Amino acid sequence: MTSYTFPRELRLLTPAEFNYVFTDPQKASSAEITLLAMPNTLEHPRLGLTVAKRHVKRANQRNRVKRIVRESFRLNQYNLPPVDIVVLVRGGVLELDNEQLRKLVEKLWRKLSRRFNG
Repeated sequence: MTSYTFPRELRLLTPAEFNYVFTDPQKASSAEITLLAMPNTLEHPRLGLTVAKRHVKRANQRNRVKRIVRESFRLNQYNLPPVDIVVLVRGGVLELDNEQLRKLVEKLWRKLSRRFNG
């Protein structure tokens, strides 16, 4: 059975892991969210989130965005190539409700998968 959990192995944890993705990434972006991705040597994708306080002022709003992105990643992880992904969020994300945000993130996962799978 396929496990849809989000353990530590699926997360970018150290500054070095984040910096690797920032070196020369493939991008998939919209006005509100940008995904940066670099291939990794593992068998699975990994996710890192950056929701800047400058763009999303309130902690509960930042947490909502992160929760929705993590949930979407958890459900779509088996459709993604083995890449390290950093999600950058801009201020316009607050105008989206949960359903719009979820659909936008899933569209960006598909776009990113096409970039790596050809």
